[in-house]
Amino acid sequence: MSDEPVDLDAHRDLAALKATEVRRQRLYEFQVDQEALRHRQEELEKALATPAESWPEAAAKAQYLIQLFSATVEAQDPNRKELIAQTLDDLSRLCERAKEHP
Repeated sequence: MSDEPVDLDAHRDLAALKATEVRRQRLYEFQVDQEALRHRQEELEKALATPAESWPEAAAKAQYLIQLFSATVEAQDPNRKELIAQTLDDLSRLCERAKEHP
């Protein structure tokens, strides 16, 4: 048995090579997108770390945290999903009202 790696690409036909290259490119693009998303999330969280100047700003922070929680296993309970949706609707509605009547 040899410890030399096997070049699998050498055993593929042209169509399989092309399909492999497409998959590799998509994986690379996905990884780049994920890194950009992580960077944007870090920037957003840095911005949210400053004290809120108004109720709409505080509500925006709460909405962000609720949306993060909604992606967890604990939040998948149907009752919690409904409560999350209602709370986000309340925050949006109250923020709009605060903008209309400063």
